[in-house]
Amino acid sequence: MLEVDKHINQILQDNLKKIETKFEADCIFYYGEIHPFYERAFRDVIEELKADGEAKDRCVIILNTPGGSAEASEKLVDIIRHHYKEVYFIVPDYAMSAGTIICMSGDKIYMDYSSSLGPIDPQVLIGTDYVPALGYLDRVEAMIEKSNKKELSVVEFAKFQSLDLAILESYEQAKKLTVDLLKSWLVKYKFKTWTHHKTNNIGSPVTDAQKEERARKIAEDLGNNKLWFSHEKHWN
Repeated sequence: MLEVDKHINQILQDNLKKIETKFEADCIFYYGEIHPFYERAFRDVIEELKADGEAKDRCVIILNTPGGSAEASEKLVDIIRHHYKEVYFIVPDYAMSAGTIICMSGDKIYMDYSSSLGPIDPQVLIGTDYVPALGYLDRVEAMIEKSNKKELSVVEFAKFQSLDLAILESYEQAKKLTVDLLKSWLVKYKFKTWTHHKTNNIGSPVTDAQKEERARKIAEDLGNNKLWFSHEKHWN
């Protein structure tokens, strides 16, 4: 089994080298949950790459993740952008939720016909599990609307009374952080080469206000779980 593992590892290393040569970049493969626990290890890998005398100013990250923490996403991007001027993401399978947030910080995103990103419903750690925050916020909003119409059932009223307002506030903060990160990163990185319009008003300069408005719309659409219906819904 050790020989098999060694052989697989060698194949992976060879293919990473090919990608590095193709993009003239350092290359990292990230597989798994976006969690604060991995921040230190991720930073160590980046710093080890940059300590190499042949380190590049461009980094390619092959990302495969079911999602995780928005706060951890921000930290990982801070680490990457501290060391690299250009960052490309390759999504071979899927980068959901927090993975999608991270991808929005890239200068370029590479996907194929079966690759998937997903709605950016922020994930909040409850105990040992992450739960989608927007589902809770939507449910509270629905109960408030029913209460205003005097349609709230006894069971729903009891459930509403048991809600922890501090936890709900943390969900709101997670939602706001997610939208703010996308708006900031899209304008700063993804849209930095978007200088002239190619569809409407072809050839006219793109203003900072137009970049910010486009980023706001993308962030709102990706964070609108009423549009996507499910945290697990994929789009490509």
